[in-house]
Amino acid sequence: MSDPRSLDILGVLKALPHRYPLLLVDRVVSLDLGERIHAVKAVSFNEEYFQGHFPGRPIMPGVLQIEAMAQAAAILGIETLELAGTGKLVYFMGIDGAKFRAPVEPGCLLDLKVEFTQQRSRVYKFSGEASVEGKVTSTCDFTAMIADPPV
Repeated sequence: MSDPRSLDILGVLKALPHRYPLLLVDRVVSLDLGERIHAVKAVSFNEEYFQGHFPGRPIMPGVLQIEAMAQAAAILGIETLELAGTGKLVYFMGIDGAKFRAPVEPGCLLDLKVEFTQQRSRVYKFSGEASVEGKVTSTCDFTAMIADPPV
């Protein structure tokens, strides 16, 4: 096991092509190359989706929690394979067993914990969990692949 490292927002921006309003990782707390990542999304009331989801009771959509976990997984893959800055993209291929357990509201820090579960060539499987203050909000297993961007 390697010494875990962290990434600030500049490291996140180097690893991911995502930008506002769809960048859903603000920093990486710890990254164990080839194994796991713990990233954080600061959930702000200023997020555009809170205007309609839901007025008077703002809740982060579950699909965006899964997207945040997928972005954390993408950072794990890109950093593990030393592909940051190469233009390679990580594409979702499948989502299995998604469960939504508690609402995520503005003003919280969403912890994103993702682990590699399997690797075959350019296809990777992950297991992810999102939580707020130790309370699990969503979980899922997902598959992704690393590929060149479309031309």
